[in-house]
Order: sequence, then C-alpha cells, then structure tokens
Amino acid sequence: MTTSNGDSGTSLAVDLNGVAFPTPVLAASGCFGSGREMAAALDVRRIGGIVTKSVTLGPTKGLPTPRMVEVDAGMLNAIGLQNPGVEEFLAKDGPFIASLGAPVILSIAGKSVQEFAQVAIQTRDMPGVVAIEANISCPNVERRNQVFACHPEQAIEVIATMTRLTTLPVFAKLTADVTNIVEIADACVHAGAHGVTLINTLLGMAIDVESFRPRLAAVTGGLSGPAIRPVAIRCVYQVAQALPGVPIIGVGGISTARDAIEFLLAGAWAVQVGTANFANPDATIQIADGIGQFLAARGLSSPADLTGKVERSERVAEPAYRSG
Repeated sequence: MTTSNGDSGTSLAVDLNGVAFPTPVLAASGCFGSGREMAAALDVRRIGGIVTKSVTLGPTKGLPTPRMVEVDAGMLNAIGLQNPGVEEFLAKDGPFIASLGAPVILSIAGKSVQEFAQVAIQTRDMPGVVAIEANISCPNVERRNQVFACHPEQAIEVIATMTRLTTLPVFAKLTADVTNIVEIADACVHAGAHGVTLINTLLGMAIDVESFRPRLAAVTGGLSGPAIRPVAIRCVYQVAQALPGVPIIGVGGISTARDAIEFLLAGAWAVQVGTANFANPDATIQIADGIGQFLAARGLSSPADLTGKVERSERVAEPAYRSG
C-alpha cells in the first residue's frame, strides 16, 4: 500500500476528522464500480480508497444510448444512475467490499428523501465501508427537480435524515450548478454532514453538426474531465475559506499529481480521480506517488501540509458579486 515515500519520512496518510485513508487519492464514484471491475487491472489495496457507483433503493435501468460522448478536454455522460438496486448490490458486492483491503465510501442516490433513508438503513452495517457519500447532485436524472443540492431546504432534509439513520460519516456531494455553493455546503454541514465532496459533473450538451441532433440520447449530460477543473478548484477554495475545519474531498478533472496538489492547496483534504481512470487504470496510484515525491522534495511530511496553503494576494479584494 502506497503510504510513504521511502526513507524521507513523508507519509501519504490522511485523516478527515476521523475518516482515515492510506493516501489522499481516491477513485471517484461511477468510474471504478465497487472495485471488482478494476481488481484485474491493478492492486486496489494500493489506492487511497474507492467511492462506489451510486446505489439506489430499487434497480435503475438508466438512460437510453448513446450515453457517453468525448468532447474537448473532457467527456459527457448520461448514464442515469444505472445500478441493480441495494438488495442485489449487498448480495453481489457486499462480500467483495468486506474483503477488499481498501477503504470504501458508499455512494447513495435516490428519487426521494425516503429512498435515501432506506438505502442508508440497509447498508449501515456493511463491513469495509468507512463513510457514505450522499449523491444529492447528479445531473443525470429524468427530472432536474431531483437534484436536491440545488435547494438548501431539500439538501438539509436529505442529509439530516441520513445522519439520523446511520453512524457512518456522511459526505454531501455537491454541484457547482448553483448560485452559491457555500450556502449549500453550509446547510449540509449544519444538517449533520461530516464533510463535502466538491464537485459533481456539470450539466452540458453536445450537438452533431452533420445530423443536427444531440450527441447524447438524453440530450444533456454530466461534463467531466480537465475542462471542469478550474470550476472545481474555485468551489473548493470558496467552501474551504467559509467553512474551515470541515473536511473537503475535491474532484473534477484530476489526471496528474499537480492537478491533485492544486486541489489540496485550494483547501481539499483528499481528492477523487474519475475520468482519468478510463484512459489509465493506474491513475490513482501514480497520482498518489507523485504527491509523495512532491512532498519529499520540499521536506514536507504529509498531504495535510499542503491543504489550504494557497497564498492569496491581499492587495485586491474579491468583488462582492463573485463571492457566491
């Protein structure tokens, strides 16, 4: 397991206020399954952890094909939370997760507060699961009003309900497709969230200029990859400044160690790698190794030495209209 950098005294281990990972680099939800699919390609025990594909109460068929489209500096996907439902997930993936040897964060999604609650209850005693990621911000749903993270009151209801029903720490996964992400993050933390994951994919669209038709069958989908990294960095920075001491997991367009370090400097405590896994299954391990080398070269002892250490010029105040 990649936890140190030789004899340099550098450790890659991170502690998110009681939720520990051997490295700060996790595999993002939807890009690693439960780890089973990737186990043949790499030693999953060498990664920081795995966030499972989102699990819903009942089987979810997902959206029609085509579901994925490559675009400049990223990818659009409209999978629609396809999964077998919580009962089959527990039967099929539960034993594997218990024996995995790497920390697992369980991603939960639902069409209603009640569905979030029922999945949380059914999975709260899963061996190997160290936390829950409440996917309240996925854009790949049939009705946009299901994106609970767009409304503070709805976000509060989901998070408050889940945290009452499980002893596992809950991370709220938020979207940047809002006017004020700090307001949403603050609402989730006050509702009981242990921390936040920033950000989910951004709602996007691509059109085939030959056929004049949308390139996705669902018309719109979630944009991921390097194109969204500056947006994600901005969100992490804003929330970290407003909510010091709240664990933040940064995600969005990370493909190199320097990308991940940028998130840490902005205020992330750990990061997730998503789209990069499709091109390079070893991405999470290589990025963690790169962080270790960066720390050792500068005489730093852990990723925490980088968290929130961006040096901001005080000469020009941020305009009020951009503070949201």
